[in-house]
Formats: sequence, C-alpha cells, structure tokens
Amino acid sequence: MLVVDDDEDIRLLLRELLKRAGFEVHEESNGLAALRTFHAQRPDLILLDVAMPEMDGWQTLERIRELSDVPVLMLTAKDTEADRVRGLRAGADDYVTKPFPREELLARVDALLRRASPKTEQAGAYVDGLVEVDFVQRTVSVQGREAALTPLEYNLLAAFVRHPNQVLGHDQLLELAWGGSSGEISRDQVKLYVGYLRRKLGAEGDVPIQTVRGFGYRYRPVRR
Repeated sequence: MLVVDDDEDIRLLLRELLKRAGFEVHEESNGLAALRTFHAQRPDLILLDVAMPEMDGWQTLERIRELSDVPVLMLTAKDTEADRVRGLRAGADDYVTKPFPREELLARVDALLRRASPKTEQAGAYVDGLVEVDFVQRTVSVQGREAALTPLEYNLLAAFVRHPNQVLGHDQLLELAWGGSSGEISRDQVKLYVGYLRRKLGAEGDVPIQTVRGFGYRYRPVRR
C-alpha cells in the first residue's frame, strides 16, 4: 500500500494505522516520488493527498490512471461536492476528507481492496497468482500443481479466498471452516491449522495468509 501526503504527521498516522491492520506500507511526500515508488512496488492501493508541491494529487492521479486501475483513495481537507465529484470523475475510487475517523478509513480501504480483488472466473472457481480452487470438485492447485489438502484445510482455504483482503477473526473462521464448533476448537488450534495451510501453500510466514495481531487473519491474493 502506498501513502502519499506532504504532511509528515498525516503520513505517520496512516502508516501506524495501516501497519496495525496488517498492511505493508510505503510512503512518499509528493507526486513525483510517488510515481517512482508506484512503478517499483506496484501497491495494491494508493492513499493520495490532493494538495502537494511539485505535482499535486490530481496530476498524480492522471498519470497513475494512464498506467493502472489500482484503487486510489483521495485524501483532502476540502469538503465540497465539487471537489468530490472532480475526484471521482478523474478516476479516484473513493474520497475522504481530513480529519477522518480511523475506523471509517480502514473500512473504506477494506471495501476498495475487496472490490479490486480477483473475481471468480466462473461460478464454481477461484483463481489468483498462487492458487486455483475448484469449489465443485473440491480440488486445489498451487502454482499449477495439485495440492493435497485435508477436508479441514480445504474448508479453511475456501473461507479465505471467498473473503479476500478481509480480516477473519477466530469466531468467523470457526463458523466458516468448522461449522461453528466454538465450544470444541480453541484459538491455538485455529492458529495451528492456519500454519498447516500456509505450509501446504508453500509460503512461510504471513504471506499470503497474514496474521493481523489482535484481530485474526487476512488472505492477500497473489497477483497473476
């Protein structure tokens, strides 16, 4: 994720807020530097301030839209209908005025990521750059090779890919993967099975299944 704002305090606030939510964050203070970072990092989402030196947010957005349809959330101190309309017509996906409620900002970020995440190519399948899940046959391929998942591991993966970029807590995973057996499964057991699934996907650590401390887990689709 890329944060672009010439106000250091705003960047610090956004960096800490987004990192606590489990996102990897890059930041820049002006549009020119943001374009360089955009080319190098290819972020999943950009939070872009409007009023900046050298190249303002409108100009930066125009350049980004020439190259990509990455979700862009505009940040501005102006709260007029004309400015909101200008942002949306210029290709922004959402528009937030400063100061912004923290939880609302995170909700808007999650909503944009969900809309931008890979869609199922047909009713019974999910595909991204790492996994392919056939919900009809209940089969999984990882980087083109069939993966031998247990029924529980399959249910867990299906829960994640059906809710990409969304934080799923302990109770939600119990409902989606275990059928709501909350009295029998502990948080440590959920953590254990998430670890099993990560190893089956061939990805160590928190990628593509990320731990969001204090909240749960998030599946971040791998780009194709």
